Amino acid sequence: MTPIRLRDFVEDREGCLYAVSNYDNTDRIGCILRYVPETDGERTSLSGRRYHKYDFAESFAWVRDHKPEYLDSVHRVPCCDVVRVYKPEEEVGRVAARNARVRRLLAHFNLPKGSFGCTGSLLCGLENASSDIDLVVYGDAWFAAQRQLRQLVGAGVIPGMSTAMWRKVYDKRVPEISFDAFVLHEQRKWNRGEFEGTYFDLLYTRSYANLDAVPAGKGTVLGRATIEATVTDASLSFDSPAVYGVDHDEISRVLSFTHTYSGQALAGEVIEAKGVVEEHGDERWLIVGTTREAKGEYIVSKTLLENFN
Repeated sequence: MTPIRLRDFVEDREGCLYAVSNYDNTDRIGCILRYVPETDGERTSLSGRRYHKYDFAESFAWVRDHKPEYLDSVHRVPCCDVVRVYKPEEEVGRVAARNARVRRLLAHFNLPKGSFGCTGSLLCGLENASSDIDLVVYGDAWFAAQRQLRQLVGAGVIPGMSTAMWRKVYDKRVPEISFDAFVLHEQRKWNRGEFEGTYFDLLYTRSYANLDAVPAGKGTVLGRATIEATVTDASLSFDSPAVYGVDHDEISRVLSFTHTYSGQALAGEVIEAKGVVEEHGDERWLIVGTTREAKGEYIVSKTLLENFN
């Protein structure tokens, strides 16, 4: 069996569905509870079972009450409790077969078989009419999808994001930067869009050959800091966490655990970042997104802002 990785879903013995949020899943899978079987649930699976969708805070409250042994910084489901693993790249054909909008969107991309899929409610067969399309693309194929999306929008095949949609995304993210600065950074990422009135994401996940690219685990907290540094490596900047290698006297990496600041800067650009400093062995990392909404924490490209102004 292939390893369980970020953006897979797992189902436990009670039928609860969890979104995998980590890469270190050898014994206990790092994930977030998303769907719980409930007789009056608002979602119905392909088999007719009803589910309730839980948001972030609700999911932690439910796990605390019903599965306290799973509680950690995320939810940690023992591998022995997993009865099914949902893999986006394996299920994408079935998703496209039943969902015409997904089928039409995917038809615009030219990606190797096995390098992409759908995650979220579509993966679990729990989507409704208002569900977003969460496309996931693996490894280097993600950058091909990014280039193709830019070309598709440029050619008018896929429309550009409307101001109303940008505002909706901004209000959902509640970032520590202004709306104008947010959109300026987002518009060059080419990792989201609108298609037939539906919002979609292009989500990056590491290939199976690269799962150990960043050491896992929490470091020793040393305090808070705001730094300026030049980005030396942005190859994992769209990952979760987003990782930026930086040239700085004390900090060797900046990591973002919030999607808001993924892809925020390119190699060679100067960033300003505010977060929590952790010690990892002989390195110090600046962590952004230590809380759900990353209050008081951010990453901006000073190079981008200065060039725009």
